Amino acid sequence: MFLLVALFIVVPIAELYVIIQVGEAIGVLPTLLLLLLDAVLGSLLLRHQGRGAWRRFNEALAQRRFPGKEVADGLLIVIGGTLLLAPGFITDIVGLFLLIPPTRAISRSLLKRFTVGRFTVVNIPGGGPNPFGGAGARPPDTRPYDFDVSAEEMPTNGNGSERQLPRIDDESG
Repeated sequence: MFLLVALFIVVPIAELYVIIQVGEAIGVLPTLLLLLLDAVLGSLLLRHQGRGAWRRFNEALAQRRFPGKEVADGLLIVIGGTLLLAPGFITDIVGLFLLIPPTRAISRSLLKRFTVGRFTVVNIPGGGPNPFGGAGARPPDTRPYDFDVSAEEMPTNGNGSERQLPRIDDESG
């Protein structure tokens, strides 16, 4: 609850305060141009870093290794890009922190420290082998199957056509 209050009430108020202070220091038009410029530069940086993360993700899959680092990078890049596109200087600083690779590594380690132990990866019985190989991969099921089945012929009317059997939900029978 505290996080939501901070996110939706405190951050916008702080953003407005900083924008007003910067506007008073350098003027309204330069402040608006600066906000526009950082949004454009942020979108270009987002595109560049996003393509790199996508490429590394596909390389990890091609090497048949779990792409945990690549997924975390992709998540941080999306969050950072969103923050850069939002108007405000505070969110721009946090967005840049998440988009630049050296500082993103710090964020990734903090994210790992926060999430390790909170989630459990479960191998579902019958869910198939682990697509990434390694521990948890199972050989295909090679047990022989034995089926005991009986069948009956459908009764006929004597002329070779099948006789209509009464339906279970039929109230007449």
